[in-house]
Amino acid sequence: MKLDFLEPVVAHKGPWATVYATTGPADESSARRRELTWRELCRSLEEQGADEATVGAVRASLDGLEPGADTPGIALFAAEGRTVLTRTLGQPPAATEAIWSEIPRLTPLLELTQQRPGCLVARIDRAGADFRMHGVSSVEDAGSVHGRDRPPHRAAAGVWSARHFGVAGENTWAENAARIAQEVVRVFADSGAELLVLAGGARECHSVDEDLPLELRDVTTISWHDGRAAGAETDRLDASIETARLEHAARAAENVLDRFRAGRDASGGDPAAIEGVPAVAEAARQHRIDTLLITPAGPDPRRELWIGEHPDQVAVRRSDAERLGAEHPHAARADDALLCSAVAAGGEAFVVPGDGGDGSPAGGIGALLRWPVGEAERTRG
Repeated sequence: MKLDFLEPVVAHKGPWATVYATTGPADESSARRRELTWRELCRSLEEQGADEATVGAVRASLDGLEPGADTPGIALFAAEGRTVLTRTLGQPPAATEAIWSEIPRLTPLLELTQQRPGCLVARIDRAGADFRMHGVSSVEDAGSVHGRDRPPHRAAAGVWSARHFGVAGENTWAENAARIAQEVVRVFADSGAELLVLAGGARECHSVDEDLPLELRDVTTISWHDGRAAGAETDRLDASIETARLEHAARAAENVLDRFRAGRDASGGDPAAIEGVPAVAEAARQHRIDTLLITPAGPDPRRELWIGEHPDQVAVRRSDAERLGAEHPHAARADDALLCSAVAAGGEAFVVPGDGGDGSPAGGIGALLRWPVGEAERTRG
């Protein structure tokens, strides 16, 4: 899972107030329950030592929420008297809680959003396409592209020069399909999406799909339930988008675990995957983490690491953190400390569901590396 949406949090100084809460429906009885819940969350932050300004920012953000069926949960991160990041959740969190800590509590957010990878939807007809970005917690317009509209269709049979106009219509559509595909590539790269859905007529979608580069076609799904026309089957398209997201997340999960098993068990070569908190912490210091793997049910995510002022100052012992230049080391959960380091280094992360099973990182923490572990690193480790 891409982590760029967490960059505002990692770039900001702590300590942090992290809140996970269920918002509930927008009715009178739920409003009363929310008021009591917000009050209890803020009281909890005060008891944990949060400053008045940050607690006030949390309360203001909670009061400003608009609950409804589309936002069953919320994740909120605040520091130094302001809310830095708010994410609406597609499902309620496992627990409503408020945490005051040196770094934000991030793993539950990844666990809740991993099943909803960013998805770019292109609604296509023969004259162009409209784009919408389905993000982790919102849907936004992402622009459009318009092709030539004359002649967009075949001429009727029997009309003078029908063959000429029919060929011209096909040539126009071929040009439009290529233009739409070119814009799809650009918008997809800018959006940060992991999945592409082409919606519209079968012929139009397949024509655009054929003009896409192979790496983008590998993450493309075609839906015939909607196009650009008024009255299109929006509900059926929404359902197909959610199905595509779930299927993409499942494929991505299996791919990550396959790569981890192959990299860890490399025979006759240097391992490209590691496991265990000490080894992953060393990789984080060297900016070598490509993808961080976390199994929340394992013991290692709850282990203690020592962190400094910079995300790559992570160590198993306080004295090691001081040797890395940390002036005032703090203890932190291993999963959150390593996640912050991965975000800062441009890495990705994957939360392994359940207990992970065979082939997942022993203890619950592992990583795919940007370059393999050589003999010198193994000996030193």
